[in-house]
Amino acid sequence: MRQKLFKRNVNQQHHKDVKYHLFGDPHRRASRLSDIILGGQDGLVNVLGVILGVAAATHDPRIVLVAGLAATFAESVSMGAVAYTSTLADADFYESERKRELRHINEVPHLEKNEVREIYAQKGFGGELLDRIVETITANEDVWVAVMMREEHQLSPTDRRQALKTALVVGFSAVIGSLVPLLPFAFLPVDPSMVVAVIITALVLFGVGAYKARTTVGHPGKSGLEMAAIGTLSALVGYVVGALFKIPPTP
Repeated sequence: MRQKLFKRNVNQQHHKDVKYHLFGDPHRRASRLSDIILGGQDGLVNVLGVILGVAAATHDPRIVLVAGLAATFAESVSMGAVAYTSTLADADFYESERKRELRHINEVPHLEKNEVREIYAQKGFGGELLDRIVETITANEDVWVAVMMREEHQLSPTDRRQALKTALVVGFSAVIGSLVPLLPFAFLPVDPSMVVAVIITALVLFGVGAYKARTTVGHPGKSGLEMAAIGTLSALVGYVVGALFKIPPTP
C-alpha cells in the first residue's frame, strides 16, 4: 500500500513538474520578433521624420501624403533587400570561417586540440574527465568544427533558406509601421496631424518596447520609454530640417 501511495505521489509531482516546464515557464522558441521590430520601428521613425519635415516645409497635406507614401514603399523595399543580403552575408561569413577552421584542424590538429582543452579547462573540467571530453570532441571532425565555431568564434550557423522569409517579414513590418504616422494626415489638417502623428508613433513605440521586454528580459516600462524617446527624438530631426528650409507660401 505504501509503495503504491509513494508511486502515486511521485507521478503527481512529475506531472506538476512537466506542466510547469511546458506551460508554466516555457522556453521561447526563436521568433521573428527582432525582424518585426527592425522593420516596424525603422518604418515608423523614418517616415515620421520625412512627413514632419515635409509638413513643416510646405503645410500642404497632399504633398505630405505623397512624400509619406513614397518613403513608405521605398523604405520597405530597401529594408527587405538589406535584410535579405545581410542574412546571406551572415551565412557566407559563417561558411567561410567554418572552412578555415576545418583547414586548421587538418593542418595543425595538435594546436586545435590544445584550444579545445583550454576552452573546457576554463569551464572547470580537468584531469581524466577533461581528457575524455577532448578525445570525444576531436574524434568526430564535424563535431570538432561545430564546437570550435561556437565556443572559440562565438558564431552560429545561418540558414540561407530563411533569407527570403526574413526579407518579407522586415519589408511588410516596415510598410505597416510607416503607415501609422501617415494616417492622421488623411483625415486632419496638417498642424494637428503632426501632433497626433508624434503621439501615435510614441505610443506604438512604447508598446513595442514594453512587449519586447515582456517576451525577453528587462522592465517593460523602461524599455517602452527608451524606445519611444529614441524613436520620437530621431523623427523630430526631420521636423527641424523642414522648419529650417520652410517654403514661403505663394502669393
